[in-house]
Amino acid sequence: MPKRTAFSLLLPLLYICPLAAKPFDVFFGTGGRGAEGVYHATFNPDNGKFSPSKLAATIGSPGFLTLHPNGKILYSVGRWDGGTGAVGYHVNGGDLKEFTRMACPDGGGCHIAVHPSGKFLLTAQYGGGSVALFPLDSSGKLGKPTVTEHEGGSKVVERRQDSPHPHWTGFSPDGKYALVPDLGLDQIVIYKVDPSKPAITRHGVGQSVPGGGPRHMRFSTDGKFIYLLNELTLSVTTFAWDADKGTARTHTTEPAISEQDKQGETFNSSAEILVHPNGKVVYSSNRGHDSVSVYRANPKSGKLKVIQVQPVRGAFPRNINLSPDATWLLAAGADSNTVAAHRIDPKTGKLLYQRGSIVNVPSPICILFAK
Repeated sequence: MPKRTAFSLLLPLLYICPLAAKPFDVFFGTGGRGAEGVYHATFNPDNGKFSPSKLAATIGSPGFLTLHPNGKILYSVGRWDGGTGAVGYHVNGGDLKEFTRMACPDGGGCHIAVHPSGKFLLTAQYGGGSVALFPLDSSGKLGKPTVTEHEGGSKVVERRQDSPHPHWTGFSPDGKYALVPDLGLDQIVIYKVDPSKPAITRHGVGQSVPGGGPRHMRFSTDGKFIYLLNELTLSVTTFAWDADKGTARTHTTEPAISEQDKQGETFNSSAEILVHPNGKVVYSSNRGHDSVSVYRANPKSGKLKVIQVQPVRGAFPRNINLSPDATWLLAAGADSNTVAAHRIDPKTGKLLYQRGSIVNVPSPICILFAK
């Protein structure tokens, strides 16, 4: 009989007790009373547990965060004495070290995104009604921005739509176009991208529903559809995207919650939208109603159908995000100072809150996992 080694004795136990997953580093952008900057925690996908959150970088109102394509640099919008604009940090585990900042002449940004080339980033100025392009050098350092103003206003909803309010920045899957949902215009403003300069030039618009108030958007996993979240009507409008022409054509609109539920709170509005990597499920958050709507997506038509409305176990979910393995959805309660994790059913995409899967963060309004 062959001699059994220590490893051969251990091998059966590895099959019975698989190795635990490494916790994910997660950063939180904040914007409210008690918040001091960007916070960090770890999240364990095996059990849904967080480590206590800790301040990673001191900066005023770092509401939204994004990563450079190399995964080693984190950028945030921010405010400081005498300026507002963009800030860049080197990422080392849960530590952030600032190495660049640049002011924007048109006020503070409400959203930020880096182009896939890594040559520039965009910020959306809700109050200023503009988009700012910050060039990035080979080290990721920020250059002086170029500001593009939006004009007009749909004026369907008084005060909210009297002027332009860009609310999100992002890019088509091939990186050839920048897309900016504008709450005041009821449009997705589409720009052609020239990464060599770098520069963006006005190309066209995708017209949304009157009074919808476009906030955030995502592409379907195959790049054929855009799912646009309408903040004011709490709905999602599906657009057919033509990648060759850079055009978005309206298809269907699906309410996030019922009309009866909308009337239950004095302030209800949609905030964030996500697409699961399997392409079959879409999620959006509902502030006031304090819930996440789960939609089944038709891959042929892009039509959505709500299959669940899940309480977030927090107040005012301005942001939600998926864990890197897409097995959990995290919801940030800006008014409850909490981030709660919900397990995702792998077959249906529905959400299940697991008691104790929650961490305290002051005024969290953005969730970003490190690569």
